[in-house]
Amino acid sequence: MAIDDPLARDAELTCGRLLSQVWDQALDPAPVEDPHTMTCPFCGEVMASVATLKAATWALRSRAPAHLQGLTDRVMSVVTAEVRLGRMLPLADPDRDLRIAESAAAKLLRQAADDVPGVKAAACRLAPAEDVAGTKRVAVTLTVVAGLDRPLPNRIDAVRRSVLHVAEHTIGLEVTTVDITVTDLLDPAPPSGPAESGQPTSGGT
Repeated sequence: MAIDDPLARDAELTCGRLLSQVWDQALDPAPVEDPHTMTCPFCGEVMASVATLKAATWALRSRAPAHLQGLTDRVMSVVTAEVRLGRMLPLADPDRDLRIAESAAAKLLRQAADDVPGVKAAACRLAPAEDVAGTKRVAVTLTVVAGLDRPLPNRIDAVRRSVLHVAEHTIGLEVTTVDITVTDLLDPAPPSGPAESGQPTSGGT
């Protein structure tokens, strides 16, 4: 079963597997044995959730009259789509209970990191933080690859500022922390200019 929801494809489990990959594997009528999925607790949790949802779907189908089975299928399709979106996170609105899917928020925060020159976001995780005086807050964990053409601490500070700005002003999340881990280094950009292309430089006469 292919997943057409772009937000679902963006969701990444703690183990590094895409949620959509595990979801498709769980729905495959003839799944291939995968040692990782068989031993990973995070993938196992998704597989168990899908199995429960499938059992509920078949139970509803077996009990519903024929003229209601189409409606049952549509309802379960909506439920399935919401499960693929992952955890729902609270927005910092004291008057309304507003939430956003983690996969959607993570996509925007990865883009915020990518907006910093010399940085490429790898993965982003968000989790609810402890409420303080009723305030709904989240913690962000980000992994990136970065270049060394400028001091790394300065670049990471720029990533943190960009992520915080988007989280608070674009999405509406109140963030407690932005933990950033550099997992790899970007290759330096090749020098540009006439010397690189083999073209002679212009000179005076």
